[in-house]
Amino acid sequence: MKEIKFYDKIGNWDFSDIKYFAENEGKWDMYEEIEKYSNEKSLILDLGTGGGEKVLKNMPKKVGMIIGTDLSPQMIETAKKNVLDYPEVKAKFTVMDNLKLEFPDELFDIVVARHTVINAKEIHRILTKSGILILRGVDKYDCWDLKTLFGRGQSFNNKKAISEIDFENIKKAGFKEIKQIPIKFNEYYKTPEDLLKLLLKTPILTNFSEEEDNEISKPKIEKELFEEYVKNNTTKKGIVLRRNYYGIVAKNRIIY
Repeated sequence: MKEIKFYDKIGNWDFSDIKYFAENEGKWDMYEEIEKYSNEKSLILDLGTGGGEKVLKNMPKKVGMIIGTDLSPQMIETAKKNVLDYPEVKAKFTVMDNLKLEFPDELFDIVVARHTVINAKEIHRILTKSGILILRGVDKYDCWDLKTLFGRGQSFNNKKAISEIDFENIKKAGFKEIKQIPIKFNEYYKTPEDLLKLLLKTPILTNFSEEEDNEISKPKIEKELFEEYVKNNTTKKGIVLRRNYYGIVAKNRIIY
């Protein structure tokens, strides 16, 4: 419920008002992978779709249908409004828990998961025998300098990296061919305000909010720590965040 409230309050997954640029993102692109494996008949499921922003802008247009799901009702309401601006995209959106997929067996040709939790067994169940899972995740050491300074953050206390956990679960689920790709790059934010907007809108730092914490009667933003990070990580290009992601392409059968 806490997670639902967090994303309901955000209401969208649009970062267009944040001024930043990414450098050296690497050669692997999730949407290029989707394009490579899809065709005009493909039925694609996008898990954790948010407000549908990434789906509508980046997914292949010539596919059978895209279904986007998210746990947050407010995010799905946003997605249903956003799709009206993309009449060329065949997409529908519905509220659903990633871990309890309400779809019949062997329905989808491709399942996409971007920066969200997954249930590998459920994904394997709803994919066709020639189906493919394409995943991009945020790894434990993402923004590690920032998390270390604050002493908390997404996966900060996990003993295993999320990439390892996902890979192991995908293998156990029954996928036959699995490829994992490390993705490391830097993001540069123009101003401290731009970086602050990102941190307020994402779970990079847990319990980071402008609202007061009623239990301890003070804001959850530690401004001194934030200012210290900005001071120590300001470059000529902007305030740097060192990102650490991973990609996974998993196939239901080995294709030679």
